[in-house]
Amino acid sequence: MEPRLPLPPFTIETALAKIQMAENAWNSKDPERVSLAYTLDTEWRNRDEFINGRSEVIEFLKRKWAKEIDYKLKKELWTYNDNRIAVRFEYEWHDESGQWYRSYGNENWEFDELGYMKKRYASINDLKILESERKLL
Repeated sequence: MEPRLPLPPFTIETALAKIQMAENAWNSKDPERVSLAYTLDTEWRNRDEFINGRSEVIEFLKRKWAKEIDYKLKKELWTYNDNRIAVRFEYEWHDESGQWYRSYGNENWEFDELGYMKKRYASINDLKILESERKLL
């Protein structure tokens, strides 16, 4: 696999760049594109679901974005060190009935030496909101 820049060890600039790349990819809502940022054997915990490998990532994201309609995400740096980055995020979406949600959480990321994410642990809470309360347009 080709290196996926920027590579660890991270600086403030490269950590911010890695976060922006992730935000852009996730906002594309393209599961295949998103999956390319992860190792072939990536390990995830997303809420109460455990996901292993790129193929499971793709299937998870297809299910996610089928449920979370008009998804829009914003990530921000929490901290970084060597080959790890922690982010705070929020995203907004609505379900099939039109109920809007703002989902908040934290992610802990660990990267391999080629810059691919090998571990992603996400803790997420959902808050019902009115469409008029949306912040991420």
